[in-house]
Amino acid sequence: MANFLAKVVVATGASSGLGFEAVKQLLNQQQRYGFILGARDVASTEAAYNSLKFDANSHTVDMLPSELSDLKAVRTFAHQVLEFLGSGGKIDYLMLSAARTHLATAPGPNGSTWSGTYIVNHLSQHYLVHLLRDKLVSSSSRIVFVSSGVFQWVKDISTLESDLKAGSDLQVYTHSKLVQLLSAHWWRRQLASKCTVVAVSPGFIPNTGLSAGAGLKFTMDMPGAKPVSEGMHSILRAFARDDFPEDPDRIFLTDGGEWWGREELAVTLDKDLQDKWSPSREQIEQEEGIAR
Repeated sequence: MANFLAKVVVATGASSGLGFEAVKQLLNQQQRYGFILGARDVASTEAAYNSLKFDANSHTVDMLPSELSDLKAVRTFAHQVLEFLGSGGKIDYLMLSAARTHLATAPGPNGSTWSGTYIVNHLSQHYLVHLLRDKLVSSSSRIVFVSSGVFQWVKDISTLESDLKAGSDLQVYTHSKLVQLLSAHWWRRQLASKCTVVAVSPGFIPNTGLSAGAGLKFTMDMPGAKPVSEGMHSILRAFARDDFPEDPDRIFLTDGGEWWGREELAVTLDKDLQDKWSPSREQIEQEEGIAR
């Protein structure tokens, strides 16, 4: 990054939808930003950003290939990010906003026993934090997990592991958002006093295309539906808010701008459960067959 006044943002899930709109909004701000975006289709993502009218003298947008269903590709992306930044570079924000809603009927990606939804929505992004950990700590980064209140819909955590496996024939988006939030809590504990960890819900946003993978159709006339512009602003609040509750476990910022309390977060506050769904870097590489 040539511009040392820029805030550096590394992001997943910014090729389209809410992530794209959040970056687009930041590109209109006076604060200078340097974005490093992971993209499955680099060419089309570059075209989308090149079509925006932003001050290229103030902001930079760089794309690196990233396929979150492939943990080897995630590792390559992380290495390229670190190489791009160099020893003196920093990461001010890591935004983890990629998500999918596909049924867990298909075999796991690259021979994994886990469903693709679990890998994309949780494991790959948890692994990415591991890979970037040293840089995040040296940068005192803010890590923003784009979460969802639907984690509360999971009523039976005793079957969570089997439900998230490939071939379970279930819609496991809610389950994956539960384990993602467990991971956010785990990282908050691991990086306490070193990084800031925030989980944020953009709310129910039908017009993101997220539901298409599960063959669902959401419309704006459904109860609680909000436009993309509102969901995007909810995410951006997680970048700026510093009125954190005294209770360090209250890391979840709702789309209404409130910090949820322990009652709403109850199922995610179990530290044993957090540990279970937050495997080490070595565990991930061994279990997914990508050990060096």
